[in-house]
Amino acid sequence: MKPTLLILAAGMASRYGSLKQIAHFGPSGETIMDYSIFDAIRAGFGKVVFIIRKDFAEDFKEIFEPRLKGKIEIDYVFQEMTDHLNGFEVPEGRTKPWGTAHAVLCAREAIHEPFAVINADDFYGRDAFEKAYAFLTKECSPRLYSIIGYQLSNTLSDHGTVSRGVCTVDANGMLTGINERTKIFRNDQGKIVYDDNGVNVEVPEDSKVSMNFWCFDQGVFGVSETMFHDFLSKNIQDPKSEFFIPIVADQYVKEGMGEVKVIPTSSVWFGVTYKEDAPIVKDSIDKLVAAGEYPSNLWA
Repeated sequence: MKPTLLILAAGMASRYGSLKQIAHFGPSGETIMDYSIFDAIRAGFGKVVFIIRKDFAEDFKEIFEPRLKGKIEIDYVFQEMTDHLNGFEVPEGRTKPWGTAHAVLCAREAIHEPFAVINADDFYGRDAFEKAYAFLTKECSPRLYSIIGYQLSNTLSDHGTVSRGVCTVDANGMLTGINERTKIFRNDQGKIVYDDNGVNVEVPEDSKVSMNFWCFDQGVFGVSETMFHDFLSKNIQDPKSEFFIPIVADQYVKEGMGEVKVIPTSSVWFGVTYKEDAPIVKDSIDKLVAAGEYPSNLWA
């Protein structure tokens, strides 16, 4: 059974201002997601599931169905605040869904095989998808998940500091924790550091960081649902609380339910958070096309 690619896209409008503005990063009007799907197809994935808001559905169908018809199976899942609450009620003041792990949980009925999870607005690279496919088809199990670990030096920005989840990895290549580090940058001495209350702390160049590219067995849905109910019992009254994928991975490891393998990739990550990032992403894609990594028209 071929693995599935799950793309987290429910929060896109808040980041871009409107959905349509993401559509033109490649030379033939490709979105960043097009490159992820293209890499997933050539790695061997058999299905793509988009996690979106209901009001995105027609736009998504208009953009992707003509491009992907006959190339990969497509499905859509809607993330709603009321999903999987099981007796809890949405508190007054809550304005957005419950985070990335809740988004994954919302795809439970659409996925029945091992799957990878990625962000819609991040470019991950061919090597990452090939390694994810190999893991999902050869190693993934209810007791073993994975995260694609990017080399920190391949995820920095020339335009300011970044925040990254720095992975702690044991001698067997297994995840023992993820520490969120903010304001990471390369200093005047060429060292990578993060700002810790005014003190610059050095981080090794080859540190592995999470860019939210995860590989799961379908058993993660049951695990996540149990954890989500516990999360709600403790956090439901906090209107800004979010149930993130690293929360699930951390609890999964620390409670002895299984292990998370950190799979290193040589791919260089880049992504877009605000409209102002778009020219940088476009230039990066143009360079990859010029180097022959991708055709000038992905779906021609």
